[in-house]
Amino acid sequence: MEFSTYASVKALHIIFVVSWFAGLFYIVRLFIYHIEAQKKEEVAKKILSDQFEIMEGRLWWIITTPAMILALAFGTTMLVGRPDLLYAPWMQIKLTFVGILLIYHFVCQKIMLDMKKGHFKWKSNGLRLWNELATLVLVSISFLVTLRNEFNWIKGTVGFFAVAIGLMILIKLYKRIRKN
Repeated sequence: MEFSTYASVKALHIIFVVSWFAGLFYIVRLFIYHIEAQKKEEVAKKILSDQFEIMEGRLWWIITTPAMILALAFGTTMLVGRPDLLYAPWMQIKLTFVGILLIYHFVCQKIMLDMKKGHFKWKSNGLRLWNELATLVLVSISFLVTLRNEFNWIKGTVGFFAVAIGLMILIKLYKRIRKN
């Protein structure tokens, strides 16, 4: 694949990855608000639940899932144009994270469909933690792709867990602040 074509496909891949992550981050926030709406009085609960179902459905089927499909399509196109990348260790690890992100995506879809049926299996705090998994995947992929072969795996692993612990501490602090 010629460089300008590859660069254009790469730009499109990045645009749709950003859109996919935006949808994943926002959908979980909607889930949290949707679950918290279940504590309201019946009339408010019904109005809010109906509105959240509309918002979740539109976000999921109009933005998030199409962005996922296009991110994967442009990513695959880049790999077809540069199949040698499949042998690079950083790419193999990146593709593992992409697999984790796909599982995350479909778990979110299941949560949305369950809530639409009135099954609220998650608590809002559990979803706040769940939301951080996508953040950790984003951080991991970003560093992996940016640093590639320069990446020191020990520092990377320590950094990964430092970000995870930092996010958990921030969630705990936020929870305390919300209570006060």
